[in-house]
Amino acid sequence: MPGSYDFFKKEVKEHLLENIELDSNILDVGPGYGTYGNLLKPEYINISAIEIWEPYIKQFNLSSIYKNVHVGDICNFDFSNFDYLILGDILEHIEVDRAINLVNKINNINKKCLIAVPYLYHQGEYEGNIFETHHQPDLTHDLFLDRYSNMNCLLKNELYGYYINY
Repeated sequence: MPGSYDFFKKEVKEHLLENIELDSNILDVGPGYGTYGNLLKPEYINISAIEIWEPYIKQFNLSSIYKNVHVGDICNFDFSNFDYLILGDILEHIEVDRAINLVNKINNINKKCLIAVPYLYHQGEYEGNIFETHHQPDLTHDLFLDRYSNMNCLLKNELYGYYINY
């Protein structure tokens, strides 16, 4: 589904406002219905998005939320012009090897990122969108840190976790 749990959204916004310059170029990866774009506006004006499922752009009017909306797969996208990446409920949709490569790429080019993942959440295709399938339904806090050892826990509960690479 194109949304996420509501856990910790206020705390995440406060964290981002304290840790990211307001003129930073932010990329919201897989914005769904625009949760992080809506959360961070009007403070951040340079927030763009990349969405793999093009129908969501029109369905959720993403062009009215984000400065730019790109269509594509983050694993094949050049995000070098962005200062900060938000992967909210995205990593579980990517196969383990590709996801590890993506996180390593983000770290290797010194980009800051926030990753949010649900724990132990199975999901298949949703309304014809095959990209909604979870390829990492086995994620737990410990398994996440094992797979993505360069990430640090920011916030978590028994269902959901936020991680940062700084």
